[in-house]
Amino acid sequence: MGEPVAVRWKDEGLRFEGVTPNGRVDLASGLEPEGSGIRPMELLAVALGGCTAMDVLSILQKMRQPVEAFSVEVSGERAEEHPRRYTSLEVVYRLRGDLDEAKVARAIELSETRYCSVEATLRPAVPITSRFEIVR
Repeated sequence: MGEPVAVRWKDEGLRFEGVTPNGRVDLASGLEPEGSGIRPMELLAVALGGCTAMDVLSILQKMRQPVEAFSVEVSGERAEEHPRRYTSLEVVYRLRGDLDEAKVARAIELSETRYCSVEATLRPAVPITSRFEIVR
């Protein structure tokens, strides 16, 4: 098992600090004012986006694709009743450059089916769809 992460109460409302061996993040409930910290469900979406983004960009670089700009947007539908889990997620990859569409599709497929540990964790419980857009 890896090193544990910690979540520490900041002594103010429902605000916390997440601490890992690699960094820190401010967390807050939806009851706290905007800008108080990332909501846990937002952080889950960020984790998915970050994991697959790192995979896809790394694979495209190995394929010698001239990526000029790259971003990933994750959105999700949530249940109305508690625990208000994600019932579906969509990942949109946005890329700029003179890129081979087949190679982009392959890089995304490899991330989704083989490399992204966050997606592998979520996929059995949440339907995840994806698409990509290339701007030349």
